[in-house]
Amino acid sequence: MLRGLYTAASGMIAQQRRHDTVTNNISNINTPGYKQTNAVTRSFPEMLLRMTGIENADRTEVGRWTSSVFAEESLSIHLQGDLTQTNQASDFALVSNIEVDGIAFDASGKSVSEDGEVVFQPQAFFTVQDPSGEVRYTRGGKFTVTGDGFLMTGDGSNVLGTNGQPITLPQGISLDSLVLTQDQRFIDAAGNDIGVQMLISRIENPNDLVREGNGNFRFKNDEGEVRAIAAGERIEVRQGYVERSNVDAAQASVDLMSALRAYEANQKVIQFYDQSLQKAANEIGRV
Repeated sequence: MLRGLYTAASGMIAQQRRHDTVTNNISNINTPGYKQTNAVTRSFPEMLLRMTGIENADRTEVGRWTSSVFAEESLSIHLQGDLTQTNQASDFALVSNIEVDGIAFDASGKSVSEDGEVVFQPQAFFTVQDPSGEVRYTRGGKFTVTGDGFLMTGDGSNVLGTNGQPITLPQGISLDSLVLTQDQRFIDAAGNDIGVQMLISRIENPNDLVREGNGNFRFKNDEGEVRAIAAGERIEVRQGYVERSNVDAAQASVDLMSALRAYEANQKVIQFYDQSLQKAANEIGRV
């Protein structure tokens, strides 16, 4: 009898995690560069059930049974978000549509070959250095310029240039007077290069990244394939824009309600088992 109780309880936990994931997406719907997260659930390994008698010959195979379900992981959806014009010189938005020879990606940013191999579309990220000196990646391009000319993110991370050093504007030059070129170089109104080029990193498999908070990502175990964007790749950085989150508000509302209904269904199953156990303990026991 308790098998169903355990299954329903695990279902409630999985739906609670799914609910938390969706609510986190909704709360970040206005966060620049935020990437939607989906909770992935899977069943526990199947077990073989048998009817067992006294002798081995009396054992009869009944079938297979999956005991429960669990929320295995949360996957980020690294699709392009819509752009919003802010007209702020310190705001930057990445437009990324990287192509791979011989591979056609679907709307979800992945390709499945005939033999079942899954390839994810590479994505571009701003490269930053957090306060502890570690390199991180972000799509949130709402930057600020400090009094000493450093270009920084909202959490205090330095935006890196192609030389691997934090971007610093020359003294006396305002970001409002600079324009970002197609190869991510800053030039002044006269067209003069000030010697600063923004580093845009290409992540071959964005699912190798894990969230670290404040819109930053890092590689799992600091291992992953990354390189600087090369000339001719379909990458554009637009100044005066920010990338909106790619959360689908309508779908998030549906998923939120679905998780709630599934949670309630499992809850009713547990109530049923509780009532059955109560009768077994209080009524059958007296007989």
